Amino acid sequence: MPEETTSIDYVMEAASGPHFSGLRLDGLRSSPPSSSTSSPAAHRSPVPPSAFSSSSSSSSALTDSNAPKQPFVIGVSGGTASGKTTVCDMIIQQLHDHRVVLVNQDSFYRGLTAEESNRVNEYNFDHPDAFDTEQLLDCIQNLKDGQRYQVPIYDFKIHRRCKDSFRQVNASDVIILEGILVFHDQRVRNLMDTKIFVDTDADVRLARRIRRDTVERGRDINSVLEQYAKFVKPAFDDFVLPSKKYADVIIPRGGDNHVAIDLIVQHIRTKLGQHNLCKTYPNVYVIQSTFQIRGMHTLIRDREISKHDFVFYSDRLIRLVVEHGLGHLPFTEKQVVTPTASVYTGVDFCKKLCGVSIVRSGESMENALRACCKGIKIGKILIHRDGDNGKQLIYEKLPKDISERHVLLLDPVLATGNSANQAIELLIQKGVPESHIIFLNLISAPEGIECVSKMFPSLKIVTSEIDASLNEEYRVIPGLGEFGDRYFGTDD
Repeated sequence: MPEETTSIDYVMEAASGPHFSGLRLDGLRSSPPSSSTSSPAAHRSPVPPSAFSSSSSSSSALTDSNAPKQPFVIGVSGGTASGKTTVCDMIIQQLHDHRVVLVNQDSFYRGLTAEESNRVNEYNFDHPDAFDTEQLLDCIQNLKDGQRYQVPIYDFKIHRRCKDSFRQVNASDVIILEGILVFHDQRVRNLMDTKIFVDTDADVRLARRIRRDTVERGRDINSVLEQYAKFVKPAFDDFVLPSKKYADVIIPRGGDNHVAIDLIVQHIRTKLGQHNLCKTYPNVYVIQSTFQIRGMHTLIRDREISKHDFVFYSDRLIRLVVEHGLGHLPFTEKQVVTPTASVYTGVDFCKKLCGVSIVRSGESMENALRACCKGIKIGKILIHRDGDNGKQLIYEKLPKDISERHVLLLDPVLATGNSANQAIELLIQKGVPESHIIFLNLISAPEGIECVSKMFPSLKIVTSEIDASLNEEYRVIPGLGEFGDRYFGTDD
């Protein structure tokens, strides 16, 4: 067996072993918790700077590529005693194989002054000003950054925070923020990935509140009813109910709605397996990683691989990306009669379709597209810089009826996104709806994804891997070099 083939087989076998997609930083955070003070910064337990120091740019890039995924933040709001905590507990129970932390907005009540304590029956605990929103923001932001946080403990009987007691919350995969007014402040909402509103009948909520406040918080029924009529219900109408419009999911009947909670947990599990950018931009799709895909990426990224093997494994990956991209096209139901005279109900492929390659690297993806779509029309767009002034000229040869077609835009590497944006703008000028464009590539830089997604939010991006970043020369890191030169053999 030739030495080169043996080397390829060895790399494929090695790549199929165990691997880690993220670096857990728990072991690095060895500094003791800071002393408790009233300032938000005092409640942080920062990661030692030395844990992230690097001696070279290459080690810095490695750190970036292995950085842990940001936690998934869920906001749960609803009226008083609507069942928010029950919903949160059920989500936590079903996500038992992930690290989940619950942060209650009630922990961030401001402590009452002596004067306010004397007139506690006139104090509105359901108004946004009753909460220390700045410290709540500091808490969630630090948890998202992977730092511990000391959450204050509020004593509802004396209406003050416990001076010497805190609940230490560690970095987690999922952060659940629960409270009646967690949707009120836009800054808090912006930190959430999913917002849930628990919708329960007002009579049921009142009964639950009476039971909770009398048993758990030592209050009498008359004071509970008086507070409800004077503060709770008006605050619900003025602040809580209007924030319902910000919810992504509304759960009627709270914890009794098992179907809704199961669907939410399934959604969370899906998001936890995604790249952070896929959570931010729902139009970005990364094909599911397998050991075969990682093995092929290992091969084409190896600078020592032969041109023949680079083309072979690139073609395999491109075919997978194309097939995944075709799955995002519209379809119509179709029935056919099988050789057994039975009726099979399936789907019919999208007929109005074409490919457009960004010359020259994009042409490497044309064979895979033709293999998947027999007789497909393929247009071309050439983008290059004219002289030293950086002006981009665009040359195109596109199907005349392209405005009536769905377009698969082909370019194996998405780096800065500037060339892609130029090509997409040209397609839109030709009458192609933005939502009819699917951009296919092998690897993408986060900067390129953000650039394209922000400008064209209705366009879909399908890629096989998202790399760490761009370097100072705007090359994708770790990347795979100049794809066109390596594929067409012009890199000598």
